[in-house]
Amino acid sequence: MSQIFSRGKLLLTSEYVVLDGAEALAVPTNWGQEFFFGEQQESDHQIIWTGKHQGQIWLTAKIDYKSWQVLETNNPEAAEFVLKTLKNCQLLGSTKFDGNHNLEITSDLQFPSNYGLGSSSTLMASLAKWAGVDAFALNEKSLGGSGYDVAVAQANHSILFKIENNLPSYREVDFQPNFLEDLVFVHLNKKQDSRDGIRLYRSKEKSVHLVAKFNHITHQVLEARLLSEFSDLMLEHENLLSEFLGLETTKKRFFEDCPSFIKSLGAWGGDFVLTSQFEDYEKYFSKKGFETIIPWKTMVYS
Repeated sequence: MSQIFSRGKLLLTSEYVVLDGAEALAVPTNWGQEFFFGEQQESDHQIIWTGKHQGQIWLTAKIDYKSWQVLETNNPEAAEFVLKTLKNCQLLGSTKFDGNHNLEITSDLQFPSNYGLGSSSTLMASLAKWAGVDAFALNEKSLGGSGYDVAVAQANHSILFKIENNLPSYREVDFQPNFLEDLVFVHLNKKQDSRDGIRLYRSKEKSVHLVAKFNHITHQVLEARLLSEFSDLMLEHENLLSEFLGLETTKKRFFEDCPSFIKSLGAWGGDFVLTSQFEDYEKYFSKKGFETIIPWKTMVYS
């Protein structure tokens, strides 16, 4: 079988505001999703799909790609999503389903699904590459969202992402300040539905001034050379978005006495936060019930 690999993502700046055109800095993770594909000798136009989480099978499905029906599965809801996404590949012009041969596909997510690193976006990127269709169009049809996560999976690099004239665009950037070894990610284990956060953001009145402020912060982050500068920018980012959304910052909710900044990543209140090391920081977070702490260089691909 042949293989495609798509990396996970972390959004460092402009969460939510990216939907209104703010530039966002995003980085790829060392972990991602493996995507294996091949053809079988049988010719009854079936897709044999196996979904794995860290090597363990969680989804099996047989799909007829002529009638677009799930023939067998152990997880009907997940199988219907797979069917819908594959059908979208066909609607976008893929020729993978023009024959009668059987297609065999296995996806294997390398990180726990509650990490929020892009279980869906890595799948969209790999499927689009396999099917020969536009990954952003496939993501829009199947999931929605800004598409920054798909961009990271495609770029395999740190990027500046932007939506301009309703179209996603990105460029690769170098983000290698010398303080990266001081940064760590802390998992909150409070999985959030990003769609809820988007709905809250959308309920607020749009502001071009807000977009401009986040653009400025993002570019300052790229230029920061000292941890103190970066920390101040993270605090400014959190406070600005907190005021706009009408939500407490994650630091105020969980870590008010923390001597370092706490930066939410993605949907506020869930998944990972970014912070910097301080004396006995592991003990500090462990006492508060947060024991999954991952250094920057273990998490982020460079």
